[in-house]
Amino acid sequence: MKIVVLGAGTVGTWIAELLCRARHSITVVDIDPAQTRRINEELDVRAVTGEASHASILFQADILGADLCLAVTRDDEVNIVAASMAKAMGARRSIARVFAPVFRDLSTFDYQRHFRMDRMLSLEHLSAMEFARNIRNPDAFLVETFARGAIEVLELEIRENTNVLDTPLKDLGLPKNVRIGSIYRDRQLRIAGAEDRILFGDRLAVIGRHEDMDEVKDRFRIDPGPKLGVVIAGGGETGHHLARVLHRDRFSVVLMEESTERCEFLANNLPHVTVVQADATRRAVLEEERVGSADVFVACTGDDESNIMAGVEARDIGAKTIMAVVGRPDYADIVGRLGVDVAVSPRDVMARQVLSFLQSGPVVSRMPLRGGGISAFEIEVLAGAAATEHVLANVPLPNQCLIAALMRGDYATVPGADDRLQAGDVVIALIDESELDAALDQFRVS
Repeated sequence: MKIVVLGAGTVGTWIAELLCRARHSITVVDIDPAQTRRINEELDVRAVTGEASHASILFQADILGADLCLAVTRDDEVNIVAASMAKAMGARRSIARVFAPVFRDLSTFDYQRHFRMDRMLSLEHLSAMEFARNIRNPDAFLVETFARGAIEVLELEIRENTNVLDTPLKDLGLPKNVRIGSIYRDRQLRIAGAEDRILFGDRLAVIGRHEDMDEVKDRFRIDPGPKLGVVIAGGGETGHHLARVLHRDRFSVVLMEESTERCEFLANNLPHVTVVQADATRRAVLEEERVGSADVFVACTGDDESNIMAGVEARDIGAKTIMAVVGRPDYADIVGRLGVDVAVSPRDVMARQVLSFLQSGPVVSRMPLRGGGISAFEIEVLAGAAATEHVLANVPLPNQCLIAALMRGDYATVPGADDRLQAGDVVIALIDESELDAALDQFRVS
């Protein structure tokens, strides 16, 4: 594929190196001549010197023929403008990296839709969600979000004798905007059908609107168990995002941050979190704050060495599970030996996101589900696609393909059999790899 990377800093260089190894054609743009010379010498890429948000520079980078544009400079505004321009100038997909949370806050303004980008990614938010997946009750955890967070894919494991056992899926009485997408049973993953019955030990992928998911958990009577005590060291954006997604009814969260100003911000924005002004890298402070009694200790201070040492100290005084942000790849082999149970690398998390966008045709992104064989696809409905010619009940999709969710404008829903797709819609489809071509044929155009 032909890919343009805007920004040759740490993230941009690493992404370019990753994509070079996969034998893609890469052009890197950076405003610093020293950076472009360096990356041209180190990698098999074409380097262009100039401002990423200037049309003339994007033309030099041949953005018109690009399959994907990744704007990952150090400036949020430059990334947003450049990704928007790239899309308008002919790039098939464009992604902007952002740091400031305001750009991802849909309650104030939808930057992604206004600037017509395919995605805005935050390394800090992605890292926080990776921690959240490891902290949440394993019986019910978030797998992925689509449609700018409006649609969730939740995985539920049936480990209790609930009243849903042996009930056909069509009789579950789930909310209108929720659907059971797949069932993992006897080491096999398959698309769920209306007549399928729920058995003990099943693992279900549930797709639906964010606001309906709590009702789903109640319907399956997933017992959250006792509250888990979580201590987060570092009140930067990763710590902020993580504290925000850990709900008060299931977690008791303490967030430690050294900066007075940042503590005031966190306390005002996280009413369910206990914010403590303290240096989490000091053992005496950890002992004073009773970190030894924590179920989970997460170190995300912004410095790898501080995170590792804080984790070692927390483990030594009794914390049960240790997690840490560790960005340097040369630390990957030692963190486990030092007692860190889960090490999250922002670069590795970003890699999975970037690789999910290396798709052709109408596919925007692709996320494999646990168990193998089935992926969740984000698909753009193009004008003239066969899928727009009939209501969904009459679209000749293969059996192992389920249209699980639909995004139309600002509205996300789970479509019914009588709904009809329109050009410009984005659908979330669960598709078995064996029937992928047959399913995508309904969305391709000449």
